[in-house]
Amino acid sequence: MNRPLASLSLAQIVNSNHKAASVFEKYHLDFCCKGKRSLEQACTEQQLEVSQISGELENIFGNESNTGVIDFDKMSLAQLSDYIVQTHHAYVKNEMPQIYAYLQKVSSKHGERHADLYKILETFAAVKEEMEGHMKKEEVILFPRIKELEKMADNETAILQLNITYLQSPITVMEQEHDHAGTLLNDIRILSNDYTPPPDACTTYRLCFAALKAFELDLHQHVHLENNILFPRAIQLFKQLQTEVLN
Repeated sequence: MNRPLASLSLAQIVNSNHKAASVFEKYHLDFCCKGKRSLEQACTEQQLEVSQISGELENIFGNESNTGVIDFDKMSLAQLSDYIVQTHHAYVKNEMPQIYAYLQKVSSKHGERHADLYKILETFAAVKEEMEGHMKKEEVILFPRIKELEKMADNETAILQLNITYLQSPITVMEQEHDHAGTLLNDIRILSNDYTPPPDACTTYRLCFAALKAFELDLHQHVHLENNILFPRAIQLFKQLQTEVLN
């Protein structure tokens, strides 16, 4: 990485080493929905010292081997789409009912003493409803279109009959839904005092907050792969094919 870290975007930094995400999570620097900002810009917005964040990132790059790190940029669009479905969609589908059940239980038992639990339950219910519809749209509409586009490129099939809105329209909707889900989970993090259970919390209460924290971390990586890698590459491929056909 030859350019200074401060001038690189948050997405570029995470792409080069996924462990950088832990530093951004620590300081609540949004590398998924707002990953196009430079590190310097993001630090300025959050009133953080860019030199401190850069130092922590350099420690990660210096001490961690990249062995075993998945290079998502080398995946085909079909492979990356399948990875997202098999890894992140599967995780979300498995975790959401469990977290929702935890929240129902702890809010009914502890809600009188900790009223924020009712609001957390209500907010997570909105996340659950949105994510269920969101993933279905990706799996049934957007990802098949991306795979079809890649097949056209492999087979050198003309795409003159397709307009850019074929991809851009569902992508725009997905990005808007990413923003909304991220905002809802940020609200939950604030309501839960950064997922910190109170001293009188029972085991289920603590488990619930730990699961919510892990869920948010997974969503950040999930959204990063789509917003910053899959979607831009798909749009770039579409434009490249159109240019080749027109020329």
